[in-house]
Order: sequence, then structure tokens, then C-alpha cells
Amino acid sequence: MRKSVFLLAPCVFLLTSCLGATMDITIRPNGSGRIVLEYRVSQMLESMGRLDGNERWPAIPVGRADFERSLARIPGMRLSSFSARNVPNDAGGSDLVTRAVLDFSNMSALLAFLDITGNRATLVHENGSSRLHLVLLDPFPEIEDAELLSLFREVSAGYEIRIGVNVPRRIYAMTVQGSMPPVRARTDGRNFSFAVDTGELPAISDGLALEISW
Repeated sequence: MRKSVFLLAPCVFLLTSCLGATMDITIRPNGSGRIVLEYRVSQMLESMGRLDGNERWPAIPVGRADFERSLARIPGMRLSSFSARNVPNDAGGSDLVTRAVLDFSNMSALLAFLDITGNRATLVHENGSSRLHLVLLDPFPEIEDAELLSLFREVSAGYEIRIGVNVPRRIYAMTVQGSMPPVRARTDGRNFSFAVDTGELPAISDGLALEISW
């Protein structure tokens, strides 16, 4: 995965299991805003990047240097704060929890951070309304091995991907596109939230996209 498509990292890396992510986006009326991004990575998975003398390049790009390198390529985006800590997990081990707070000065910066290619994150203004479209997962071959899927769900227990968006006006439309495993999606005034357990992601073989209008 290219580190330039940084925000899509939760969706892509969750397919390796043992990884969760939350992302809360606040968009202000003037187009500026804030992203609070948190990764929860199993220490077992994080340590994979330390094999064979590869300590400086961990398997999951959640270090401060990773954020700084990515943000340096996006005008109008800056890292406001960063922290990392170890916490116990449900399996009796520990997770590395990384939290980053990012500030953006305009919507172009936000969209570039979501997807530098411009294909997976789009914002359309039309007749006084705004529509944000996010592609979280591209279609991929369906996994038919029942034992593999069962193992994936087992090792992924306790991990989820969650996205929250707060917009300047009341949300009047929401769409979740793709074959649906058990997901939790809702709107409440100016807030949108979406969550899915990591272990359910292989069931979305035809891709997953979100769209909200306000």
C-alpha cells in the first residue's frame, strides 16, 4: 500500500486482522476542520515490522514520522498532536494504540488526505447542498474457505473500523453501498456514524462506499 493514500490504511490493513481503527472528522462551515484518527494494532502484528533488521519500517504506518511524511505532501494539513501507548486486549495480550489529531484548513486538504488520487474521496456542491462520497474498500475476490473465514473472525474479535463525520448542516441523506455484513450506520442531526467489526470485512467482496448529503 502506498503511504500517500493514508486515510484508507484502516480499511486495507484491517483485512490482515488484529487491527482496528476509528476516524472522526469535523467539518466547519468555512471548510476547515479536524480529524481525530486512532489505530489499535496488536503487538503481535506490530512486531512483524521488526523482523530481519527492519525495525525502522514497521508493518503498520502509525508512527509520528509516517504522519509527518504524508502530511508534508498536503498543503493545508498539519499534525496537531500525536501519542502512542500500550493497552491490554481481549486476548490477554496488548495493543499499541496510536492517536493523531490533524487539522485541515480547507476541503481540498481533507480530500487529498482521504485519497491523494482523487478517485476514492469526492465532494460535490450542488444547489446549495454538499455530498461527500468515500470508497472504503475496492471489490476483491470472494473468500470461500469457511475455515479461513472462521479463523479470521476469531483472531479479529474485539477489533472494528469506525468512522464518524460531523458536518455544518443537518444531514438529509445517507447511503451505504456494498454487500452488507452486520454494520452499524446512522445519522443524528449533523452527525453520521458507521462501524463494522473487522472480522466481517471479508464478506464485503463487492466493495464498500459511504455517501452523505447535507
